[in-house]
Amino acid sequence: MGKKIHAYPNKEQMVTATTERVVNEIGQAIQERGLCNMALAGGNTPREIYSTLADDPYRDRVDWDRLHLFWGDERMVPPEHEDSNFRMVKETLLDHVRIPDGNVHRIRGEVAPEQAAHEYAELLHDHFESDSPRFDIILLGIGEDGHTASLFPGTDAVEECKLYTAAVFVPRLDTWRVTLTFPVLNAAREVLFLAAGKSKSDIVQRIISIKQPSKEFPASMINPENGTLHWMLDSEAMVLINKNAREVMFPF
Repeated sequence: MGKKIHAYPNKEQMVTATTERVVNEIGQAIQERGLCNMALAGGNTPREIYSTLADDPYRDRVDWDRLHLFWGDERMVPPEHEDSNFRMVKETLLDHVRIPDGNVHRIRGEVAPEQAAHEYAELLHDHFESDSPRFDIILLGIGEDGHTASLFPGTDAVEECKLYTAAVFVPRLDTWRVTLTFPVLNAAREVLFLAAGKSKSDIVQRIISIKQPSKEFPASMINPENGTLHWMLDSEAMVLINKNAREVMFPF
């Protein structure tokens, strides 16, 4: 269903527009299928979106009883650790809304990576009751090296084409992660790439303009088979993109 690029004058407007899109997509999924399954990203821009979602007027527009939250990746740390993606979401969102504990599905960063990956794959299989989990919404960030979730260039995880999850060692960071894999990410109905700031402008331009997706830049491999890919950008992140490109949408 294609790729859509949305550009906003500043990060604040990008965060507001993304939150609005997320709330609308949650409502549509619940209306059509009775619940919404969403996978969350770590990072500074997602953090601001979660804080906005937890505040008025967005908080009251979400049917939290019918929203199920998952994580796109996690660091191998306990849930209370300052590096935990779960902890970030808990502090910015979960502590401020009435979502049932049973609707929150975290990756267990406190156990061995392979065990955590296996457990999460089983959880996805049981929850979606199908051979192929299909998220309604997936939020993704992008690193300056082209990684997304914890799919880093040169790691085994970018080669995974069957399993839902992967335990991955990232040599550059000397750390283990657990991540969702391309088969799950590309099965989603809506994927939202979030990027803000000048530091992301080069990689954003490179990924968006790339002719042939390459595992050297894992973010370029995200292309939902039966869904839509949205790039949500502020003016600094998209400064190198051709403003005359027909696929770019400027709401200003």
